[in-house]
Amino acid sequence: MNERIQHYTIAATHPCFAGHFPNNPVVPGVVVLDYVRQLLSQWQPTLRIKTLRQAKFLQPLYPEQVFSIHLQQLTEQMIKFECRRDEQQLVVGTLNMEKNQ
Repeated sequence: MNERIQHYTIAATHPCFAGHFPNNPVVPGVVVLDYVRQLLSQWQPTLRIKTLRQAKFLQPLYPEQVFSIHLQQLTEQMIKFECRRDEQQLVVGTLNMEKNQ
């Protein structure tokens, strides 16, 4: 099975927290998805995202929390991703991929 796992922490000084819930900062979903995209481009540089097939945000992610991104290639054109904090799922989804041109 072809997969990749990487751990991250988003610093409390990240600019996304300036307006994302003052006094109760939460990492925006778009920032989490950008981390998924970056890891995917490092892991599979010949592929690019065609569409975000599905994404479910199950739990919030807060600044300074360690989380992991798990990528799993299901088919040549489909990647499953999961973001976890310890064993708790934060985000799950699938991406449709295509070859870079």
